[in-house]
Amino acid sequence: MAELKARLRADLSAAIKARESTRMAALRMALTALTTEEVAGDTARELSDAEVQKVLTREVKKRKEAAEAFAGAGRAERAQAEQDEAAVLTDYLPQQLTDDELETIVTQSVADVTEQLGAPPGQRQMGQVMKAANAKIAGRAEGARVAASVRAKLQS
Repeated sequence: MAELKARLRADLSAAIKARESTRMAALRMALTALTTEEVAGDTARELSDAEVQKVLTREVKKRKEAAEAFAGAGRAERAQAEQDEAAVLTDYLPQQLTDDELETIVTQSVADVTEQLGAPPGQRQMGQVMKAANAKIAGRAEGARVAASVRAKLQS
């Protein structure tokens, strides 16, 4: 079993014993999403820590989007509950990159693609730059932040 998944299960047991309802609900939903991911496809498989992080990242994104939807509909208490669950799950993800760190990685990725192409990349090569940047970022920044940074770098 992946180390991160084992930690989630242990923390769920602790949350149940401590009667922490928000933490308990968030961890149960996360473990359910992990189980669903494990049995998806032709054969059941064990997820690695990297795959567990991807699933948790997806779950955090769902919680944030749900919080925005609830806030827009005037349901502040549900929006707050979704934000609290997202905060619980965020504790299990790696620290997010700062803007300066992200900018450094994007600059390096643009330089790598420039070296491969022999010319500075333009908007048409954004996919190549994104691929190079995402390989180095490895889930430590949201895709929208990376895309915006790459787009700004390519336009300058």
